[in-house]
Parts: sequence; structure tokens; C-alpha cells
Amino acid sequence: MYKNYLIVASKLDKAGINITTQLSQFGNMNFYLVENEIIFTENLDMEKINKYDFIIFASRHVSEKGEKTLSVHAPGNWNQAKFGGKEGKVCKTSAFFQKQLFEKLKKNIEKFDLRKYDLTMECTHHGPLINKPCVFVEIGATETEWKDRKAGFVVAKAILETMQEFKQDPYNEVAIGIGGPHYCPGFNKIQMNSNVAISHVIPEYALPLTEEMVQEAIAGTEEDIDMILLDWKGLGNSEKRQQVMDIVNKFYIQKRKTSEIPK
Repeated sequence: MYKNYLIVASKLDKAGINITTQLSQFGNMNFYLVENEIIFTENLDMEKINKYDFIIFASRHVSEKGEKTLSVHAPGNWNQAKFGGKEGKVCKTSAFFQKQLFEKLKKNIEKFDLRKYDLTMECTHHGPLINKPCVFVEIGATETEWKDRKAGFVVAKAILETMQEFKQDPYNEVAIGIGGPHYCPGFNKIQMNSNVAISHVIPEYALPLTEEMVQEAIAGTEEDIDMILLDWKGLGNSEKRQQVMDIVNKFYIQKRKTSEIPK
């Protein structure tokens, strides 16, 4: 059970400042406002971070389409580290915390009528690389949304409620995800509507899959992994699917397609 949480944001990040400002209204919490961008490990005071049990990075999200989004994901890099972190290394995260945060975001989006925003998971991507379990929660995708006070309030309330009510739920099955696009449509439904909690997601664009990538995803999950979830249609052609199966079959963990999960 996590007891000491730290919320980290960059002073350069309008969404991060929006979220932390809203959170500060709820009472005493631990904040760390960083002078530069938080995706680069070298910008962080690791001595400060290592004093806490769980790290929540509050951040902006940027996309080419500029759609209104609230998103959740674990940090790390399956391949090259173009945006902070280290090549082929991912952070530890909690599938249970991610799932409960996702559920709280959904609840507050509906409660406070923020329905213009899409709620989505993202695959594991970008830095920093730290030694503590962590998650990113982001507002996207333009300055208008980053500064949207209601969006900042909804995210802040979801963070607060997840910290206060976090449960190490023994009924959830824990999974890593493989396949599909960046915004994880196949995994979103499972995270929201099933008994499965998802930690790391390896997207189709990060393939071909290696044993090391699967090992990173497993080691980067605080909970024991019960299954490897496959977005079967999102793995490419039959040859690419077979390549994925050849790798995952080396692990003594059950494999299931996203279509097989009741939601």
C-alpha cells in the first residue's frame, strides 16, 4: 500500500501547473515543481523523488490532431529514447493505481460535465526513467485545454480520490498489453469495463517484439502479472502476429486476445 505520494510538474508546463494549482486547494499534499521539462531524468532531483512511495507526473499532452483528451500512461521507452529516459527501459508502475485513476477520471468527467474530453490510455512512452513506481496523467492537446480550469479540477479530483481510496484489489487480474495504436482503443474498454488492470502497453509501432521488451513490461509492473493481453487485430499481418506469439510463448503466463475479455 502506498502511503507517501509526490505530485511532480514542470514550471514550464501550463497543464501541470493547472493540475497542481487545483490540487493545492484540497489541502496538504507533496508537490515538486521542476524548473525544466520532467520527461528528462537529468532535470529531476532523485534524492527528493526517492523519499516517496509513488510518483504522479502531472503534464500536458500534445498531439497533431489537437483533440481534447485526458490521458493516463506509464513512462518508459521500448526502443529509442527520443524524449527522455533510456533506450529499452521502462519505469515501474502499478496496474491497480492506473486502473483506479482511470475509473476516477471517468466518474469525474461525467459528474462535472467534461464530456467534450476523450478519456484514453496511452501506450508506454517517453521519459523520465526513475526507480519509483509512477504514472503520467495529462491534459491535451493545445494551450486552451492545458489552461482549462475545469479540466484541471477534474484531473486533480481524480488524483486526490485515487490516492485517498487506493485499494490493492485482490479480485483484479493484472495484464500487460501488446499491440494496437498509441491511444490503446482495445485496451481502454478493458481498463474501464472489466476486472483486468493493465500496466504497460507495447504498441504495434514498437514491434518487432523481443523477449527483453516483455521482461521489461513484467518487471516494470508492481503487481504479479496474470496475463499477456494481445490486441490481435493490432499486431499487423499473420507473419507479424506469429513473430509476437513466438516471443510471448516463451513466458509461462496465460495469453488472451482483447476480444476474449468480457467488457
